[in-house]
Amino acid sequence: MQLRPEIEALRGDDMPQRRAQAALGAAMDRWRAEPQPAAVLADLHAFEQGEDIALCPALAALFTPDDPAGRQLVAGLVSAMVGELAADPLGHVPMRHSTDGTTSTLLVAKAGMATLTLVAIDGVGLSRAPAPMTINYAPGEAWEQVLAGDALAEMVVCDLGEGPVEKADAVLTRTPLALNAGVCMARDCRREALLLHRVTGRLVTLRLHRPCKGNEPVREYALDSGKLLHRAAGTPAESRYELMISLLGRMGRADAAPLLASMAQGPDSPGLRWQALRECLGLDTATGYTALAALARRADDPLAAPAGALRAQLLESWPQLAQLETAGEMEAAACPA
Repeated sequence: MQLRPEIEALRGDDMPQRRAQAALGAAMDRWRAEPQPAAVLADLHAFEQGEDIALCPALAALFTPDDPAGRQLVAGLVSAMVGELAADPLGHVPMRHSTDGTTSTLLVAKAGMATLTLVAIDGVGLSRAPAPMTINYAPGEAWEQVLAGDALAEMVVCDLGEGPVEKADAVLTRTPLALNAGVCMARDCRREALLLHRVTGRLVTLRLHRPCKGNEPVREYALDSGKLLHRAAGTPAESRYELMISLLGRMGRADAAPLLASMAQGPDSPGLRWQALRECLGLDTATGYTALAALARRADDPLAAPAGALRAQLLESWPQLAQLETAGEMEAAACPA
């Protein structure tokens, strides 16, 4: 292993590293204060709050064909960062970034859950990856402009079949698409997904993404048949709640049963509510079964049918549970409210 002298020196004195970071941070602040980045950032905040992109001119210009705004924004950012890195290579770019050897990303700007990201796809790495067998759709909107490179791709449009979105298989329509510098795309990520097949050299794009409000799940389908293979929570917050609900169940927190029963009958997504109901039944049978019976009686609730089926199964195995419903109805009748 070779350890360069400048790296070795940092073991005893990290001040050069601190100076490099301070210089990069100052360069980033200067870039953000320039007219174009400042306007884009202001529009991104309005966009995150639900504003139509057409009413965010600085942001919309980044994804308008033949408009140089996107290339200018990225060129200014790269120039600011590379200049500081050339002066001090030990610096660390103060922006979130990642790479897996094929896809590299750099977070240019963020407002809430809305993100503006620079994405690079390495053609050699992509060619070594196995052919995709599945495709994902998530609740959100995306705009993208190709800044450099060429690629052969497909736009895969998902048309849902019969039944609720959480369970329905789909018809997938695949349309070939040639990507090259200047191409701009807008996608409804709930039903449109971009599938890359071959990249010449490296494909670099600027991507804007905004998640949709609501509780629609992320869905994964088999590419060859459109069969629904998997679904997951559509937001990080919902995933955290599901983990917390599961943890309460594993901890045996029976005191949480009333809260879980309330969540099961609340306004959250069907998946989260069903998870709360399952854990509630495991922690406190009486509280959980009462909530289950109440759900089964809600004609307009998407959980009414599965709740009714589960209620019937439980009653078949434990007929004494019917007494809980009788007791609940008597208590409701006696209540003046």
